[in-house]
Amino acid sequence: MALIDLRSQAKLKSPDAMVKHLTSFSLDLRFSAGVWFFSPGGGRFHDRYVEKYTMEQILEIAAGLRKYGLVGLEAHYPNEVSEENLDLWASFLRDTGMKLVMLAPNIFFDSQYEWGALSSPIPKARRSAIERTKRTLEMSKRLGVEIVVTWPGIDGYENPFGIDLAAARHRFCSGLAEAMDAVPGVRVAEEPKPYEPRGHILYGTTPEGLLMAAKTESLLKNPKNTKLLAAGQALVGLNPEVGHVLMGFEDLPNAFSLVLEQGRLAHTHWNAQPLGNYDQDLNVGVVSPEQAEAALYVLKMHGYAGYFGIDINPERMPVERALLNNMDCLKAMNDRINALDHESIIWAANHPHKARGYIEAALLRARYPGTKGLSPMPKLEK
Repeated sequence: MALIDLRSQAKLKSPDAMVKHLTSFSLDLRFSAGVWFFSPGGGRFHDRYVEKYTMEQILEIAAGLRKYGLVGLEAHYPNEVSEENLDLWASFLRDTGMKLVMLAPNIFFDSQYEWGALSSPIPKARRSAIERTKRTLEMSKRLGVEIVVTWPGIDGYENPFGIDLAAARHRFCSGLAEAMDAVPGVRVAEEPKPYEPRGHILYGTTPEGLLMAAKTESLLKNPKNTKLLAAGQALVGLNPEVGHVLMGFEDLPNAFSLVLEQGRLAHTHWNAQPLGNYDQDLNVGVVSPEQAEAALYVLKMHGYAGYFGIDINPERMPVERALLNNMDCLKAMNDRINALDHESIIWAANHPHKARGYIEAALLRARYPGTKGLSPMPKLEK
């Protein structure tokens, strides 16, 4: 599959050009979902609450949601997609017209990765992680997957004393670069998360993820990869997850904008999360809906054309209902931001001294349409 061109994300626009763009461009809400949460298991403190589904049952549920906007799935290799069930996946994709949007190497769960995977100081474990990443990249080519996501969930530490952190980061990036050079031309996206399961995860915040992307690209040597880099293409991008960003006390629209500014937003994962706290994977809009709406507007401003991956933990409701709620919420949010007076919003943002309170008043009315008895909208001093 041809590499998706992300370069237009980084293009800066004048205020007039931004208004024209916002008026003419609308986000294409193509939804994908990770197969891992269709039948969530128990946790540290409770048994599973829902029935355990086979992969055949998961795919059947997913196919039934296609008419509501679910057009793609996401999975891990080798526990969810493997050589053993390749025919099942191939027939599902062919018969339904859905896509396998993202594939991720499962290099965080196995006991061999106790002390890390790509960053592990133990050569045997690190070699296993590199080889599994290579096989994931190869499988992605076979199935026409657009991106491979790497999550360094087990690459980190609790006690940093005595750890050569620079060496650990280099092992991670050089191991990823080795795998990418073995299977060139496939984009990889890192998914930052600040903590959990490790006390501190390497490359856990958005800025750290951008540093990782640049460092890994600098280590690529395969001519096919270096040719793409020379043309300005990003081979290492990011897959920011709303919950992970908020766990790190980052501002969501700013985090997305940092990635878009560099043309590295390869994919997005959506859910809801209180600031800090453990990773809750709540339904979109349950917590901090204003952050999600502001992030959507940033994506619209930059012309994001990728998928909206749903990454939730619906252990107390049917997965079908949870996915419908998430897709409906994003559709409603998207309708609200599309209906805004973009010219006035951009003018107010660029002339804040002449538009005090205007944006807040506009958002209030967009979020609660039909409310009676509100004061008149403030006048802009254009």
